[in-house]
Amino acid sequence: MKNNVKGKIRNKNKKYVNIIILLLFTIILFLVIVQKVETKKIDVKVGDIAPFEIRATKEIEDKIATEQLKTRVANNVEPKYRLSPSVQMTMKQNIKEFFNKVRKLKADESLTFNEKIEVLGEESRILLSKNEYYIALKLSDSKLDAFENTLYDLINQIMGAGIKEEDLEYEKNNIEKIFETMDLSENEKQLGIAILTNTIQPNKFIDEEATKRKKEEEIAKIEPVIVKEHEVIVRKGDVIDSHALYLIKESGLLKEKEGCDKRTVVGVIILIALLQIIIFGYIHLFNKEVLEGNKLLILIIIITTIILICEGTYNISPFIMPVSAAALLIAILIDIRLSLIVNIFIIFILSLMFKLEDALIAMYLVSGSIGAYMATKRQQRYNILMNGLIMGIFNILTIISFGLIKKLELMELIGKSGYGMLNGLFCAILTIGTLPIWENVFKVVTPLKLLELSNPNQILLKRLLLEAPGTYHHSIIVGNLSERAAEAIGADPLLARVGAYYHDIGKLKRPYFFKENQLGMDNPHDKLDPRTSALIIINHTKDGIELAKEHNIPKEIIDIIAQHHGDTMVAYFYHKALKEKESNEVNVKDFRYPGPKPQTREAAIVMLADSTEAAVRSIKEPNKNKIEDMIRNVIRGKFEDGQLEECNLTFKDLNIIADSFVSVMAGIFHERIEYPKLELEKEKGES
Repeated sequence: MKNNVKGKIRNKNKKYVNIIILLLFTIILFLVIVQKVETKKIDVKVGDIAPFEIRATKEIEDKIATEQLKTRVANNVEPKYRLSPSVQMTMKQNIKEFFNKVRKLKADESLTFNEKIEVLGEESRILLSKNEYYIALKLSDSKLDAFENTLYDLINQIMGAGIKEEDLEYEKNNIEKIFETMDLSENEKQLGIAILTNTIQPNKFIDEEATKRKKEEEIAKIEPVIVKEHEVIVRKGDVIDSHALYLIKESGLLKEKEGCDKRTVVGVIILIALLQIIIFGYIHLFNKEVLEGNKLLILIIIITTIILICEGTYNISPFIMPVSAAALLIAILIDIRLSLIVNIFIIFILSLMFKLEDALIAMYLVSGSIGAYMATKRQQRYNILMNGLIMGIFNILTIISFGLIKKLELMELIGKSGYGMLNGLFCAILTIGTLPIWENVFKVVTPLKLLELSNPNQILLKRLLLEAPGTYHHSIIVGNLSERAAEAIGADPLLARVGAYYHDIGKLKRPYFFKENQLGMDNPHDKLDPRTSALIIINHTKDGIELAKEHNIPKEIIDIIAQHHGDTMVAYFYHKALKEKESNEVNVKDFRYPGPKPQTREAAIVMLADSTEAAVRSIKEPNKNKIEDMIRNVIRGKFEDGQLEECNLTFKDLNIIADSFVSVMAGIFHERIEYPKLELEKEKGES
């Protein structure tokens, strides 16, 4: 009852501690994100001097530069022209009317010559001087006809190529030059120049529709002007113009309000809340063990530390941020599936902070996932470095795939690929370098730590081999049994094996008081009373705990040492005590281990393996049937004694454990080949 009350108080306190940790994590995460989003913003306006070099935070379209380029291209397009035939026809018609009027007046005898000049000046559409009218009226009919035809030929010649408005004066001057080269009298030249210069009109006009279409075609060829990520917008000391201010604003760098933008603050809070609901909801549903011990604190520290390291390395290159180190560490220290969730969580946060491009997001998703998958095969620390190398290769493949899609230049692709390989190695080195911190400061038992503890050169195991060889070999067999059984039921085989190696280290204090170490020796228990003997035997768990703590053995192993006998009875000495004294004088509690009973499946497996090995070793002439019967009896006895009540083993698990024990023990106690007696005697004689 007292233990239950203490357990409830401990759980309640742990709950409050977890809430405080989560609140601190939320505050830190909020401050990191907000300061990254807000402090990057610059309070500048047109005409200010740039306080530092300002670069684009992302790839943006420079709409102003694009429009300027389009305008320049449109202005450079040569206008399309069309000829107006009506202008030439009108000119010829006016000249024809003029000469017809001249012919009519010449034939009219009722008017004097001067009157004819006056009438011609009044009725002619071509305005000439009186002298020029005079010249026209003086021309003979044959010359008049020839002169008229000459003018028509000149009109066809001049107007055929077309005359623009701006070229009209040039063409008038050109007419004078043309007449100077012609075989005509001076009067005829004067008249011809006057008629044409007064009738000539532009007949080549801009075709608005055709010109517009041409401009649209040229504008359509224009690619948008793109300012690439990290490209300089304005250099330190330069004057900020409207164009630069526009780019600063488009990059999200322009601070438009004093203090933190309330919308940004609310948005960040909501986003953090949603992300935490996902990650901690997953923990609550599928990884509740994270909420126990130091695992939640470790998780929070890893996430926060990696985000802060990424913030520092981003300025070197976004491609070397050690995002995947978090996935590797969490996969090794806590859980592989949780590491995948955390990897996505960190990538989401960093993409918000740095507006990461799609290639980076993809690279970190792939790299983190590969790292988590490979963490299942972490048998040695150098394997983590190999994992980093493989992660680097996958980084390169991801970068190349996006580079091909986006048609990046070869040198840019090579540069990014180099950073991708460095990223994988950096993550591996960071993981290897920090693992001892997590293992020692937070007392986390990693598979790598367990492998180190299983090394026969470890101090306690070496002492066990030299000082208690029987116990050592017993522990090795128990380790093999435990590992096989744990693997069969889905428990932690490495923890079970290492726990078995250390479960009897308490016997180092008095090795010769234990049967397996008494080869060729008298049994010291024969000289002791049963209660003292039982106390010595029972105390080997207590001695083992003290020895383990002295050598900084992890808590999980210490728990197995403490629990591998549960509160079972030292039956031999109890029954011996009953024989020596009256039964009512013997207190059964003096002959029971203090417990606790096994709390984990691994501790229960070590208990069963320990009893099984000792029991099977006692069988005379062992065979498979005898071994199996003995193993199942041992397991049944532990179950009926209530030793397996608190370890979450099912009947199915017990049956699988029994089968696993049988297969191992049958292999150890296999039948020997009986050599012929004669051969043995012969060998003796020869020796």
